[in-house]
Amino acid sequence: MGAGVETIWGSVLDLLKSRVAPEAFDAWLKPTTLVECTDGVVRVGVPNSFFCDWLQHHYLSDLLLALKEITGRSLRVEFVVTGQTVSEPPAKVPEQLASPIQTPPNRLRARYTFDTFIVGEGNRLACAAAKNVAQNLGRAYNPLFIYGGVGLGKTHLLQAIGNAALTIYPGLRFCYTPAEALFLELIQAIGKNTRVEFKNKYRGLDLLLLDDIHYLVGKESLQEEIFYTFNALQDAGSQVVFTSDRPPKDIPTLQERLISRLGSGLVVDIQPPDLETRVAILLQKAKLENFDLPEEIAVYIAARVRSNIRTLEATLVRLIALHSLTGRTLDTKLADEALKDLVLPEQPLDAQRIMNAVAEHFHVPVADIKSPIRTKRVALARQTAMYLLRHLLNLSLKDIGFLIGGKDHTTVMHALDKITELKNRDPAFASTLDKLCRELSR
Repeated sequence: MGAGVETIWGSVLDLLKSRVAPEAFDAWLKPTTLVECTDGVVRVGVPNSFFCDWLQHHYLSDLLLALKEITGRSLRVEFVVTGQTVSEPPAKVPEQLASPIQTPPNRLRARYTFDTFIVGEGNRLACAAAKNVAQNLGRAYNPLFIYGGVGLGKTHLLQAIGNAALTIYPGLRFCYTPAEALFLELIQAIGKNTRVEFKNKYRGLDLLLLDDIHYLVGKESLQEEIFYTFNALQDAGSQVVFTSDRPPKDIPTLQERLISRLGSGLVVDIQPPDLETRVAILLQKAKLENFDLPEEIAVYIAARVRSNIRTLEATLVRLIALHSLTGRTLDTKLADEALKDLVLPEQPLDAQRIMNAVAEHFHVPVADIKSPIRTKRVALARQTAMYLLRHLLNLSLKDIGFLIGGKDHTTVMHALDKITELKNRDPAFASTLDKLCRELSR
């Protein structure tokens, strides 16, 4: 091997030494040697197979970046056991040795922890699964997929995983990012021709927390990137957690193989909190703001804000402002003023409201539900609407058929049987149906 190649490897190690924690560099990178560099492949000598696995999972992206900076070329790296004598690495590697070269920006909010997450019947399973994941990265529920409506605490729970994991595993290589921010970063990487760096940045993580993955709708390039990133992370034993406003199979235009990957671990939902949980949330938020909120006022507000934690928080902020700025008494009149414009008047349940809710959930126009269109999504939406019209309004088969574009009663009977059968064999669909029923029955 020529002296020039040895010099290149020395430069690579010097670069890594300036970026990696000293203990990590001495334990894992200093013992390496360059065996050969041919045909765009760099073969790196390591003492044993343990080194091979550790470097492959924790430092491959770092090495690739360093090599490209030194040589100006995108090279492949292969690890080969050369058997040279070095001090053995510890049997259980301290987590701080896995420090990254380039950590994605830490977007975690310190207040989003498990301690500040109010647990109720609607989120108990999701919270338990999230805690388990934080304590057993890569070994429990991988991936974990949490879904639920807007403002129910998905982001809080996702960031709580990150905050807890950082405490348990110092030096953890992790990233929390909304899918929208990831998409913008990908667009920039394509424009600047730095897509390799983008891939290495995310495929070398120990923990990826990806928020609002329903943003992938219609974004083929991002779907491709997440598919291959997920595969790389799972192969490396890294943990991945996703959130969405709906289960994987209900996200429109999502590639089938990505749906399969997203649903291959544990899929759990967060339901709107019950009254007791909403009261507890309000009282805790008030305590964090050092505001003495009477429990009867908390109950009064919680009884009117039924489905969205963000609206609860907004109402509390407005109540605090009204009380502190005007000096008015904390009573139901002040609470009503705080609730003004934040809570819409309740609408009576009718056929149109049911069809609007179904159309919104399945992302199809109401006109399509009433039309002869028979695509899979429209047909399921149509049959679901018929089922809800029957069970929530107790309409006759003839009336339901008339409302759904003039269908005959046998078509309605078939739809009712189909939805009943699907509900009994598919827990995820049963959960969706139950959620629609509860939202419409409020």
